[in-house]
Amino acid sequence: MFYNLFEEVGITVRTMGGVLKQLVNEPDFDKRASLSTRLEDLEHENDDHTHKLFTELGRNFITPFDREDIHTLASALDDIADYIYAVAKKIIFYRVNPNDPGIQKMAELIEQGTIHIQSAVQELRNMKNLRKITEALVRVNDIENQADDIFDLSIEKLFNQENDFKEVIKRREIYQVLELATDKCEDAANVIESIIVKYA
Repeated sequence: MFYNLFEEVGITVRTMGGVLKQLVNEPDFDKRASLSTRLEDLEHENDDHTHKLFTELGRNFITPFDREDIHTLASALDDIADYIYAVAKKIIFYRVNPNDPGIQKMAELIEQGTIHIQSAVQELRNMKNLRKITEALVRVNDIENQADDIFDLSIEKLFNQENDFKEVIKRREIYQVLELATDKCEDAANVIESIIVKYA
């Protein structure tokens, strides 16, 4: 039951990464708004999965790994979904045109991060392919480092080139949430790493 729920969460988070990438590459505002609504639906779906995980945790005495680890991993994966949706919400709310190399590159990194997280979560069921899990986690850490660099460059470029103060505030906020989404992927990777160290 736990593995099924975690795998569903992994798929939802990965799907959200793909939809976010689509959204930031979509030139039409109405289509972007529609993709944001899709992300909202997926985020609610993810909340349901997470709630079920917590319910199962309260109901079952026997769990596949430490109860605290299950809780921490479920929360970490839920955070990724929350921050991905938060990016979309801000882009739509502020009516920011995401045709911006920093936004698009960071969204691409988030998508890659969610792909590797899903891959690692999928392998938790039997933990036979430790190399695959470890490689996925290393990639997530690498993605987070790349996102930090892109964030710094994007902020520097924003302050050097943008004269509209409102635009500076809006874009800076979007860069920050994008960067936080990659941090959340890394947090989830760290939880998975601590699980495999204990149980593999």
